[in-house]
Amino acid sequence: MRTSEIQKIIVKFLNKEANIDDLEKLDKWLDKKENTFLFNRFVQVEFLTVLGMGEYDVNKAKKQIKLKLNKVKRRNRLTLLKRMSIAASITLIIGFSLYKFYNHSIIKNEISEVEKKINVGSSKAILTLENGNQIRLNKEKKYKNEKVSSNGEELLYTNTKNANPNEEIAYNYLTIPRGGEYVVVLADDTKVWLNSDSKLKYPTKFLNGKTRTVELVYGEAYFEVSPSSNHNGDDFDVYSRNQKVNVLGTEFNIKAYLEDTEIKTTLVGGKIMIEKGITKKILKPNQQSIIKDDSDLINISEVDVSQEISWIKGVYTFNEEPLEGMMKTLARWYDAKIIFEKKALKEFNFTGILERTESIEEILKLIEVASEGEIKFEINKNEIIIK
Repeated sequence: MRTSEIQKIIVKFLNKEANIDDLEKLDKWLDKKENTFLFNRFVQVEFLTVLGMGEYDVNKAKKQIKLKLNKVKRRNRLTLLKRMSIAASITLIIGFSLYKFYNHSIIKNEISEVEKKINVGSSKAILTLENGNQIRLNKEKKYKNEKVSSNGEELLYTNTKNANPNEEIAYNYLTIPRGGEYVVVLADDTKVWLNSDSKLKYPTKFLNGKTRTVELVYGEAYFEVSPSSNHNGDDFDVYSRNQKVNVLGTEFNIKAYLEDTEIKTTLVGGKIMIEKGITKKILKPNQQSIIKDDSDLINISEVDVSQEISWIKGVYTFNEEPLEGMMKTLARWYDAKIIFEKKALKEFNFTGILERTESIEEILKLIEVASEGEIKFEINKNEIIIK
């Protein structure tokens, strides 16, 4: 078997797209000891190194292949990509190396483009000062006044933990447009990562003996809160719509976009209390609370924290995410408008990792490949048309 052919089969196996014929060929090929080394080397170089992962267990892969072969034969099915009518579960292995492999050996159909206008997101924000003046921040622009400075990616406030409790509190706003992200370090050393299409209200200083309070007006933010032990026991509260999060010192993520009808709060470490109306619940690490706008009920479940906060690491992680929700996320980062020509396409489910540094064209091509042609994209200026 030619090297190029077996490499294609390995990619299909890793991408959960191998059919019974592919599996039988791969199973027979791996029976030769020298091919085990080649398999490991190809997977390590082309995938795991790019994704920052460790070694791949080829013996485990062999067992998976045989188990899947037996399962497919028993069920007399010729595909490993399970389709549930239009709601297909499609796994993407996304990394630049995989894109290059597909681009040179598989992808033939190009996305139709008319005057491409969609760019990758970047560090940018609008700082609104207490006097109402607005400062546009981006990578190319530094800013400084007596209270705050910016290096183009991060806004840093002067530490004022000894502020007089009788002083009047002044508030600033940091607004992140679609296609942007920014980091702000507050006056108490709390660090906040703000995602696209988000807005944070916060004081320029915190007063001793008073609860440190900020408001996520809308959007998504990851908080690394300076512990209360560093501030004479002063609590830290985050408000978002009708939800209140009481914090003693911890790391957590809040997702509260205006178009969403619920707020998701995910705890990474420490301990927080979620409040909505008269309802209060304690959140533990690796748990997520969901509160709907029209209810005071707080639902708590165990989640994969790394998936929920992957955006601050430069990637988006999706697990059985409907295409509609996935495209909403991408639309914020790439500042694009999404148009579905067929409603049924919204229900395709995807699992995979998307790098935020990749161009939208590269990502859409990979989705097309994973869908085996059932999904097509067209880019027209800032619109992504799904057909």
